[in-house]
Amino acid sequence: MPRKSDLARTATPPASPPLPAKVRTATLARLKREGRPIVAATAYDWPSALALEEAGVDVCLVGDSLGMVVLGYESTVPVTLEEMIHHAKAVKRGLRSALLVVDLPFMSYQLGPSQALSSAGRILKETGAEAVKLEGGSEIAPMVRALKDAGVAVMGHIGLTPQSVHALGGWRIQGRGAAEARKLIASAKALEAAGAFAVVLEGIPGALAAKVTAALGIPTIGIGAGPKCGGQVQVRHDLLGALPHPAPRHAKAYASLYPSEVEALKAYAREVRASAFPTAKETPA
Repeated sequence: MPRKSDLARTATPPASPPLPAKVRTATLARLKREGRPIVAATAYDWPSALALEEAGVDVCLVGDSLGMVVLGYESTVPVTLEEMIHHAKAVKRGLRSALLVVDLPFMSYQLGPSQALSSAGRILKETGAEAVKLEGGSEIAPMVRALKDAGVAVMGHIGLTPQSVHALGGWRIQGRGAAEARKLIASAKALEAAGAFAVVLEGIPGALAAKVTAALGIPTIGIGAGPKCGGQVQVRHDLLGALPHPAPRHAKAYASLYPSEVEALKAYAREVRASAFPTAKETPA
């Protein structure tokens, strides 16, 4: 009879679970051709990236929204390139299949193609992201083209662009007038022509978003732009009810984490003050 050690050497090892298919920009193009909606959501740290992967989300966006939902800023304007890189590095460690897109923050690309290349290069090299996202329309087409020519995958973002909230006069819907609508459609086409692989449409009427989507060969991803986009993106904290204030109108809270977190911390505080925690169970022998 063979020895146990021989059996151990010859036994077939258990099969490892197959790795999930990696989502790439070409995957998003295929989803558009097939008429299948793209699912995107934000993440800002390792645990949220793990949850996003478990949920099977297609695109993980490290948005500069982290300024408002993680860092406590009043807008996205103060967010720095270093802060984006710091959070994107953590997110990357939790991803396997989702396409990682990272925002270029305010004034990290507006000075021109050279600055855009420098900022995007840092993000891709230091975080492992696969793409960057820029806000703006026709005026940033030269930056998008330069990035594409350098081998950087670029996602556009038009409509309500949070980095320009002060210039836009506040958080208001864009593209309601005929002139604004024409300008947004022209901007979307300019971004596609410059080499963007997708365009985020934020805060525009649903009918206009449908027209933009139909006019482009690349996917559109909506946030506050109705159901006729090629996909949807939402901020993690809004989806989970993870902040003390209600989610914006364009979002839907699928959970209420903030109240649950507060109650759990209150229970912990009560037990510590009553000398009810830790017990023998939580104490080393």
